[in-house]
Amino acid sequence: MGNAQASASSTSSPRFAMASRAFSRQELDDLRALFVSLAAQSQTRGRAISRPVFLEYFGIRGVLGDRLFQLVARESGGGEGVTFEDLIVSKATYERGTRDEVDEFIYQLCDATGDEEAGEGSNERTFEAFINSAVFSKDAEGVARKSMSLSDFRSWCILIPSLRKFLGSLLMPPDSGRPGFQVPVLHYPENISPDLLLLNKEYAWHIGGGFSQQEVQEWRLLYHSSLHGQSFNTFLGNVTNGDAQTVIVVKDTEGFVFGGYASHPWERHSDFYGDMKTFLFKLYPEASIFRPTGANKNLQWCAVNFSSDSIPNGIGFGGQPHHFGFFLSANFDQGHSFTCTTFTSPALSKSNRFRPEVIECWGIQTKGTLDEKAELVKGTVLERFKEDRNMLKLVGLANASD
Repeated sequence: MGNAQASASSTSSPRFAMASRAFSRQELDDLRALFVSLAAQSQTRGRAISRPVFLEYFGIRGVLGDRLFQLVARESGGGEGVTFEDLIVSKATYERGTRDEVDEFIYQLCDATGDEEAGEGSNERTFEAFINSAVFSKDAEGVARKSMSLSDFRSWCILIPSLRKFLGSLLMPPDSGRPGFQVPVLHYPENISPDLLLLNKEYAWHIGGGFSQQEVQEWRLLYHSSLHGQSFNTFLGNVTNGDAQTVIVVKDTEGFVFGGYASHPWERHSDFYGDMKTFLFKLYPEASIFRPTGANKNLQWCAVNFSSDSIPNGIGFGGQPHHFGFFLSANFDQGHSFTCTTFTSPALSKSNRFRPEVIECWGIQTKGTLDEKAELVKGTVLERFKEDRNMLKLVGLANASD
């Protein structure tokens, strides 16, 4: 321990000196204590944190863990492992740097060639949807396919914010409920096969990236058209039972899957209502999230039993009456989706007017207490996705062994 403290205190490179200014004295003391503890477990005579100890502490495995370790250890060359200087410089860049510095660091974690193949299994479509939303515009030496430029990567993270939250929190303490690691817990009746549901855990992780809060959430199936019938009245009866926040997911007859997040309850109004937390999303054939732009306040729509042609009965998001960003008629037998300035969203469906094949609605309940949060986030993200790790394959980071 004494050697580690001496090594840390003697470090005086300009990058280390500049990085140290990003932290308070107490934060530096806490980081030094963490380094000393991990270095003592590393069989490096306290001079560095070994790769196995580093990966075990931060709870990252496989290719992703290897890349993170190499990036953190690069300041000293990584001979013995991560030095105290490596730790401070990396955390200052990764957690306290400018947006450009953080994006560059995260970008280097990713395999951005687009050459990874989707694994076999039930969630191959999910992987495909994530990749389909990315752009690969950069020529890569020795690779036939295009690769993803830094600009491409930034655009991808806007469409899939959970990706940036996840990759941007890897050096946080693993017990703190790291952003992007929280996967909503899906509750539905035991007699329902998961194959019947449009929503899976990867899609829920993607949608959850659009929420401003970072609490762990539990989602409860409130309505499914195959179970409850394609009925607007049944839908309203099921979703107006105390769940203020809901996610609506639709699959149309063309096979497109999309929907919206409503931050306010579904209640009868003659005009738009809601707030800037509301957003639209696409799930398949490509996954994206479209947030409000502030261009207008036409966020959420719920009209019931109006006789005026200017007030279309049904539920919707964005745009204008009869020209919504996303709309389901009160009969639940038809809908439409148009380009929308409210969310800067394209048409979510293949055709502007669509017929729904399946309609789902999930109520969102936030788990607020620390005890509940700690229980739900327990384990690494790979352990929580041990059945199928396509979530990490979407950035070419799976192929990981525990």
